[in-house]
Amino acid sequence: MHSSLVIRPEMPGDVEAITALTIAAFATLEVSNHTAQFVIEALRNAGALTISLVAELDGRVVGHIAFSPVVMSDGTAGWYGLGPVSVLPDFQRQGIGKALIREGLERLQAIGATGCCLVGHPEYYRQFGFVNPEGLGHEGVPPEVFFALVFDGPEPTGTVSFHEAFMVSGPCG
Repeated sequence: MHSSLVIRPEMPGDVEAITALTIAAFATLEVSNHTAQFVIEALRNAGALTISLVAELDGRVVGHIAFSPVVMSDGTAGWYGLGPVSVLPDFQRQGIGKALIREGLERLQAIGATGCCLVGHPEYYRQFGFVNPEGLGHEGVPPEVFFALVFDGPEPTGTVSFHEAFMVSGPCG
């Protein structure tokens, strides 16, 4: 981990850097449909970026994470989706993504969130306490890549709906 790494809330002047680093981070990911930057833009435009943090190293934005509200089919309130999370390729595998995730989860808990869910790599997210929940999922998503982490209360059941911004396929206009 870099001793000069700063995790802070997104500011208006960070938008261009966030877009560029998100494009770069997802460029070589075969499972990506390369729309993460548009999802972030749409979440921002909809006022649905509940928590948006950047990782800054020596004054340069090198990472970003977004959290937005989700809807549980069973009516459970206070849940959020994690994602996208992005780190510039030259800075990946250095603990920056982990620092963003940990800080974001702490901030979610601080605002009273009851849980967090995501679609992600089957091995990576377990280290943060995420599990593949029984009885909870996202339509069309294999259970091995859907994760949930309960902060408070019972685990919801049924299906999760992420914000409609996750359906965008191009620039918001």
